[in-house]
Amino acid sequence: MPILCPSPQVVRYCSSSYLPGNPTPSSSNSCSPSPYSLRLNCSFGRPRHTKISNSDFKGIMKNLSFRAKASKKMHRNPGAMTDVNVTPDHLLVLVHGIWASPADWTNFEADLKRRLGTNFLIYVSSCNTYMKTLTGIDDSGKRLADEVMQVVRSLRSLTKISFLAHSLGGLIARYAIGVLYDPNNSPNSFPSNGNAACSEIYGPIAGLEPINFITLATPHLGVRGNKQLPFLLGVPLLEKIVAPFAPIFVGTTGRQLFLTDGKPEKPPLLLRMTSDCDDRKFISALAAFQHRVLYANVSYDHMVGWRTASVRRETELVKTPTQSLDGYKHIVKVEKCLPCQFETPSFPPQAVKAKEAAQTEPTTKNTVKYHEIMEEEMIRGLQGLEWTKVDINFGFTWWPFLAHSTIHVKNGRLHNAGAEVVAHVAHTIQQYDPSTPCSKTSSSV
Repeated sequence: MPILCPSPQVVRYCSSSYLPGNPTPSSSNSCSPSPYSLRLNCSFGRPRHTKISNSDFKGIMKNLSFRAKASKKMHRNPGAMTDVNVTPDHLLVLVHGIWASPADWTNFEADLKRRLGTNFLIYVSSCNTYMKTLTGIDDSGKRLADEVMQVVRSLRSLTKISFLAHSLGGLIARYAIGVLYDPNNSPNSFPSNGNAACSEIYGPIAGLEPINFITLATPHLGVRGNKQLPFLLGVPLLEKIVAPFAPIFVGTTGRQLFLTDGKPEKPPLLLRMTSDCDDRKFISALAAFQHRVLYANVSYDHMVGWRTASVRRETELVKTPTQSLDGYKHIVKVEKCLPCQFETPSFPPQAVKAKEAAQTEPTTKNTVKYHEIMEEEMIRGLQGLEWTKVDINFGFTWWPFLAHSTIHVKNGRLHNAGAEVVAHVAHTIQQYDPSTPCSKTSSSV
């Protein structure tokens, strides 16, 4: 049976020097990306598919196997397993944000590879680059889900999956796991500590055991409302003006972030993603992960505010913390938040009226009122799960106003203060994967 794959090219490796038949680098200090970090060259704007034969697909899998074994020989991590016959069993998917590309992960990815060892296949998503992030969180999420399934099918050794996403990528990843979640796959179901019902059994994600779901500066509550979008400086006039023009600059994604997508009587997408819907089990998919972590900038992030990135109410935000944790200069607080018992999020009649008013007459009063209603409902849905919340303060760096990019080390020179975020993320991942070198000796930060 023919297999459908994206055209024009199914797989593009990071470096041709690692392809079978090509000479390997003569130096172990080569700057070429490791073959253990895989990227697909997917053109998903308008889905175009081409049929390839089973034999061609087997060839792709053979190539992947070759690269996996080659990486064991060429990139030995002193603290990691070095058995050349070991193939990765844990898929870690990195998802970039709006108007971005896989290149944004270059520095973060390289450090993660060094810290995590060879049991991880670090995959940098490339299906939603630049303009494609503007077509909607749902469309981008479906593309990501398709992309992940291609990776899973191409490497049969994978048994576990984790996601690490920056900014808008966190919302795209949340939608994608709703698509990939299989509640009916009981033979491969896994227990989770996702909510109050700890004994509840959840299904797999893409057929794999879900381990970590981690977001960096993601607007989980959207970006509309008083002081929710920091670059507007909390000025009511600017907050009033920006919403109607958002779709012009950020398309369907903008309407979804500002919670004005769809007809007045229809709940916005971000609200639907905080519960289980008929077509997608969003909250069950999140609950299936053993560990969920929110990294948030407490200040100087002029794209995503502290409140929306950490899923907190305004009253839950204390004075900006400045005292660092031991070993981490810019990480100022780590809080484990247990699940709260709430009713399922709803879209009450007053929300319908408020949404209609926000769409037809976007005054500051109307938009803030509508967003406050939606924000409370979304918080109720998300706080029904257990989260670890990590607060970061880059206020004492040379470039504090670049906090949104610093948190994922977009540029090695300008954003080098974010290197400790990489270390903390790696430490977190190691804690919840017994196969990693440091998992048995790690202690909670």
